[in-house]
Amino acid sequence: MFRIISTILTNSFSYVKITESVVKKVIYKNIIINGFTNDIVVRNGIIEKIGKTDEKDEITDCSNLTALPAFTDLHVHLRDPGFEYKETVYTGTLAARNGGFSDVFCMPNTKPVCDNIEIVRYILEKQANVNVHPIGAVTKGQKGIDICDFAAYRDAGVLAVSDDGMPVADDDVLEKAMISAKKNGLLFICHCENRSVIKDRLNIPSEAEFSDVIRVLHAAAKTGAKVHIAHVSTKESVAAIRAAKRAGTDVSAETCPHYFTLTADAVEKIGANAMMNPPLRFEEDIYAVTEGLCDGTLDMISTDHAPHSAEEKAVEKKLAPFGITGLETSFPLSYTNLVKTGIITLGDLLRLMNDSPCERAGIKKNEIKEGCEANFIVADLSSSFIFKKEKSLSKSKNTPFDGVEMTGRAVYTILKGELFKCQPIF
Repeated sequence: MFRIISTILTNSFSYVKITESVVKKVIYKNIIINGFTNDIVVRNGIIEKIGKTDEKDEITDCSNLTALPAFTDLHVHLRDPGFEYKETVYTGTLAARNGGFSDVFCMPNTKPVCDNIEIVRYILEKQANVNVHPIGAVTKGQKGIDICDFAAYRDAGVLAVSDDGMPVADDDVLEKAMISAKKNGLLFICHCENRSVIKDRLNIPSEAEFSDVIRVLHAAAKTGAKVHIAHVSTKESVAAIRAAKRAGTDVSAETCPHYFTLTADAVEKIGANAMMNPPLRFEEDIYAVTEGLCDGTLDMISTDHAPHSAEEKAVEKKLAPFGITGLETSFPLSYTNLVKTGIITLGDLLRLMNDSPCERAGIKKNEIKEGCEANFIVADLSSSFIFKKEKSLSKSKNTPFDGVEMTGRAVYTILKGELFKCQPIF
């Protein structure tokens, strides 16, 4: 019924190739595009026509549904290799496809660490369901000492580097690594955390984040590197990034849905499934993060999708690992809490989840235009649902949003013309 697809490698990137097809054309009928009802005609993976048509090829009725460009996430953990009991490349990308994503960038904290081209190739060869972009470690073993071979990364098609949850603490190493990243055209992603001010892992103060944000911004200004600040959660971090941008520093920043929807009280109510690093903050931080999304200080929404097994999260909180899943709830939470409330427009949300991450990472953004590759979702923006974690396609179910009412979800995700019917998450 659908096209025959095959995965091939070229320049170290894996992509889905649409062969000459069993079905040459698919028509998405009566779909809303930019507020108007129309049809989308897709032939061999390309949007051939947007407009009413009487053609009788394979038809997918999309009445009362909306076409949106597929999303890109600059910050996920696929756990593969080494932690396949939490997630695999296959299950993680399946959850991503179910959540409306076309591209995900996976962090290097695997086992072994993704600090060499062999691990990069392993991930690329295993990828499925969406496009996967491995992020290379900054230092060998994420130990903060010996800088990895950024030129080799570049030649293999790697677009970004990060030591993720093991921030480079030595200023000299940090600056040398930023210089190398700049030389090789790589985005330098920073998990900002000053561990010297942390006395208790259950009480990580705002200062742990924002004091390191300030340090990283100083290094970025000094080196001229292209720097990205991960998972911003505090008002002070937002203010520091805003000031750095005004001063001309080449910096971008992200936040995650949990940082504009939940406060620290959720940990007491929900338990370890509401624990992540940086932790949930306070109402004034939610306000600042939301303001940052509105005024462009924060460029994008990422998930920091961080799966852990139920057994790992079931221990007492002081021992439980940090992190929550988020690929399937990112768009519904953002649409519900930002668009439906009138804080931002749908166009703003698409900028935060498609345009900005693609532009910053250096990949082509998804567009619903004639002649463009057919990478879009068919979304239901009117029906509310109660999210049920057991319906998630991620291998792990560690989420604080089980039982939460949301609006807006992907019904179909079309990538390179291949239609995927999303599984209900309610």
